[in-house]
Amino acid sequence: MPVSRRDTIRLLGAGALAGMVPRIGRAEARRDLYDIGRFGNVRILHQTDVHAQAEPLFFREPSANIGLGAAKGRPPHLVGTAFLDYYGLARGSRSSYAFTDLDFDEAAHRYGRMGGLAHIKTLIDRFRAEAGAGNTLLLDGGDLWQGSALANRTEGAAILELANLLGIDAMTGHWEFTYGEASLRRAIAAFKGAFLAQNVFLTDEAAFNGAASFDPASGRVFRPYIVKSVGGASIAVIGQAFPYTPIAHPRRFVADWSFGIREAELQKVVDEARGKAHADIVLLLSHNGMDVDLKLAGRVRGIDVILGGHTHDAVLKPVAVANAGGRTLVTNAGSNGKFLAVLDLDVAGGRLKDVRYSLVPVFANLVAPDAALEKRLQVLAAPQAAALAEKLCDTQALLYRRGNFNGTMDQVICDALRQELGAEIALSPGFRWGPSILAGAAITMGDLMAETAITYPDVYVQDMSGAALKAVMEDVCDNLFNPDPYLQQGGDMVRIGGMDYACTPGNSMGRRISALTLDSGKPVEAGKTYRVAGWASVTRPQQGRPVWDVVAAYLRRAPTLRLAKLNQVRLHGVGGNPGYGAA
Repeated sequence: MPVSRRDTIRLLGAGALAGMVPRIGRAEARRDLYDIGRFGNVRILHQTDVHAQAEPLFFREPSANIGLGAAKGRPPHLVGTAFLDYYGLARGSRSSYAFTDLDFDEAAHRYGRMGGLAHIKTLIDRFRAEAGAGNTLLLDGGDLWQGSALANRTEGAAILELANLLGIDAMTGHWEFTYGEASLRRAIAAFKGAFLAQNVFLTDEAAFNGAASFDPASGRVFRPYIVKSVGGASIAVIGQAFPYTPIAHPRRFVADWSFGIREAELQKVVDEARGKAHADIVLLLSHNGMDVDLKLAGRVRGIDVILGGHTHDAVLKPVAVANAGGRTLVTNAGSNGKFLAVLDLDVAGGRLKDVRYSLVPVFANLVAPDAALEKRLQVLAAPQAAALAEKLCDTQALLYRRGNFNGTMDQVICDALRQELGAEIALSPGFRWGPSILAGAAITMGDLMAETAITYPDVYVQDMSGAALKAVMEDVCDNLFNPDPYLQQGGDMVRIGGMDYACTPGNSMGRRISALTLDSGKPVEAGKTYRVAGWASVTRPQQGRPVWDVVAAYLRRAPTLRLAKLNQVRLHGVGGNPGYGAA
């Protein structure tokens, strides 16, 4: 499918594509940033990676999202000024604040919080009404039910109730699986939309034992796709759950299920949707991560648009990828409730004629919250409200998480683990969710839970040799920078406290990590044993305290948090890389 100048991407707060209009675009100057107009006959609304962030928040985009090889200098691997230049955006604008880390603390005070499910609901209703009755589908790309105290306490049920108020038609999953099979099945039964995942099958043993599945003949656990009549066209939506769920999380949560990208099975589903189901348009609702989706788009024919998630990339313009069937557009719609994507399709004669795409930043001070959803949220949150409002301390530093290598919030977690557990070194997983906390603000228990609320939160301490520590770091780094996108799992680098090191992302496996040095200045020796603390272990039994209790105890000891040291990663071979900006 060719992408012509008519495939104009209307960028909310962005104006238009780089080189086609002045840097300060017309959309930025409009009084109503959400007046996107109507186009075509089919409207698809897409959100992803909300991570149960039901209230408006601050969230700093990464200053490091490094792309190598063919990915260098291409979306999604653009940050800071490189991002602004690529899309023709002005520094200091609302768009700069929404899509980059630049001047974040100052811009956050100017433009305010973003997201919030009640505010998103208002926009959803507006965009649905604008498109006309029966012309819209609302899709969620997964990581919706996990990431906050409210989600954890209710095993996702409270967030699912709010999702039903949003009117989600279909979704796929990732962190949802970490509630375990029984909880997930209860949630799916309560979900008013369709839970889709073409790439999850029963293991051989589970199939032999007659485990529950959507299709016993194939062993497919969940419905692979739906077909809906929208705007007079037949629209197929295929679900693609996170392929590496049993690797990235404890296997016990999905003991009877096998995952994977499953190209061949996906091609069969696409062919069936176009043939037997007579779909005019095929959409893939994906939680692969954008680099995986870009590769997949070149290898599977017949998909019109991939609506992507998992890697939390806010990508303004769909990327067109050629394949044997023509072309597929690949998108990714950000995270934490900051954005709502609007994909408008002009479908006629059984084919896609034209496309318009808007990635809409959700500014909480520009969008009134939906009263009914906000009221229900308050009721659901009430049992925990007092405990979560507890002030732990104030912070002198901007606390954030997202970025390939380090984040100040992760430094706080590592510092707490080291001090509370008596360890020399601490490890914290490179999760990409969790709100930012502005300098001078209070840190509450609710804030802390929004950084740590998972179903395997226990802390641990173990003795590790320097060689074993380096091997762990090399393995995680390979998940991030392996030249084959299908071997990347989409997280960020494990965070390290108490130690600095060097990294050469472009090197091969086993040769990326070097110069490991303790805070004392002593080098880490391969044959020496070190006391290492961590949390969220995928393989260890869960027998320790939950990480939020440990970090809360650390924060309560001082009225004001000061970061004495931010452990550093010295990067080699990334000079001039558009995916690497100032921290």
